[in-house]
Amino acid sequence: MERITILHTNDLHSHFENWPRIRRYLAATRQSAHQAGDTVYTFDLGDNIDRVHPLSEATVGQKNIELMNQIGYDAATIGNNEGLGFMRPQLDHLYDHANFPVILGNILTGDTHEQPKWAIDHKVFTTPAGTRVLVLGLTAPYHLTYPLAGWQPIGVQEALTRLLQTYAGQFDVCVLLSHLGLDVDRKIAKRFPQVTVIIGSHTHHLLPHGEKDQHSLLAAAGKWGRYVGRITLELTDHRVTRAQASVVETATLPAAPGDAAEIDGLQQLGESILSEQRVANLPVDLEANPVGDSQLIREGLHAIAEYAGTDAAVLNAGLFLHDLPRGIVTQRQLHDLLPHNMHVMTITLSGYDLWRLVQEFELARLFLRYFPQKGMGFRGKIFGELNYLGIAYDAQTHAVTWRGEPLSPTKQYTIAGLDHYLFIPFFPTISIVGKNHILYQDLLREVFAKYLGKHYPLL
Repeated sequence: MERITILHTNDLHSHFENWPRIRRYLAATRQSAHQAGDTVYTFDLGDNIDRVHPLSEATVGQKNIELMNQIGYDAATIGNNEGLGFMRPQLDHLYDHANFPVILGNILTGDTHEQPKWAIDHKVFTTPAGTRVLVLGLTAPYHLTYPLAGWQPIGVQEALTRLLQTYAGQFDVCVLLSHLGLDVDRKIAKRFPQVTVIIGSHTHHLLPHGEKDQHSLLAAAGKWGRYVGRITLELTDHRVTRAQASVVETATLPAAPGDAAEIDGLQQLGESILSEQRVANLPVDLEANPVGDSQLIREGLHAIAEYAGTDAAVLNAGLFLHDLPRGIVTQRQLHDLLPHNMHVMTITLSGYDLWRLVQEFELARLFLRYFPQKGMGFRGKIFGELNYLGIAYDAQTHAVTWRGEPLSPTKQYTIAGLDHYLFIPFFPTISIVGKNHILYQDLLREVFAKYLGKHYPLL
């Protein structure tokens, strides 16, 4: 009998507070499994990086890769935070110094439709007993946004069918590193009996004891490094006879004296780097008010309208997480202010459809004012108050005016907003009839930095 141990991490999202314990656990478990005669592989499932952490922002993810290099991963795949959190020139160099291969089989270059130079579409590991382990990696193929970042995404079924056909007969065990989500993993288990193990992520699901589905074992370890996953495969004559999955909660692992200092040091280093990058010089305090109107949200509206070249804009005040005091503005302040992974988007509608969209804004206003929004790039607490620039609404008559003039039902109007509004379910007019264009080159905080630098320049 042969035994393979697989250790896995996923969706760390730069939550480094768990990293020292994870590092020690992986090293100790790998050593003990080796001593027991197991073959051991260690994998990461993506979304290790999240630019919400100042050090990930300041180093363009390079510090994350440096920390991953401490583990000795046998392979990793990417999540949407790596794939969409950076533009292609940045992602092309993210893994320049990685000591592990990146396995990714469903993202191609947008221009030449080739495998990215920093990734391979598979890897076959051969155990000392001669068992061939095919490892594949797939990430969620966001068809709307990946092309904007410079990539061509491939659908899961198309990509997996091609990969399994290409490498048929070259493996005994197939392990899929899936940054696709639990529902997709379950579909893969039903449709692709060749896949022995599906290690899941993306939807932050936790399978404490795994899940047996058809011929596949599904495993998953939650989010933020709160758990580390372990899979044990027992084989006879290169065929899996038993498969088990488990997790360990990192909070139950022993802490070491230097852990707190290491974690704090990562935070302080990122903040220090960003604090040295000066952006603007404000003559007055800009106060935030997540449930009302404020000078800060006014500046934000003008910033996105100017960036998009529109006469009108809409923003939710919950985006701005704190005040911006007068004086020198640094990148650290802007990162703290707007940590979101969001982009400016233009929305073009007929006058009638713009009227309908504003009705949707107003119907949702009170509900969203204190709504605890999560996901889709939002890194704040509540959605907050909706604010307009160039648009006015009369609550008595439900009339909407554009720059003081009544809307013409058939005329086309373009407003600036955020791509976030396309992905949340409160404003269906945007996705149903809007002609939407995401300005993907800059994140919202980068747009705001450019605006402040132009209108309140450094002396």
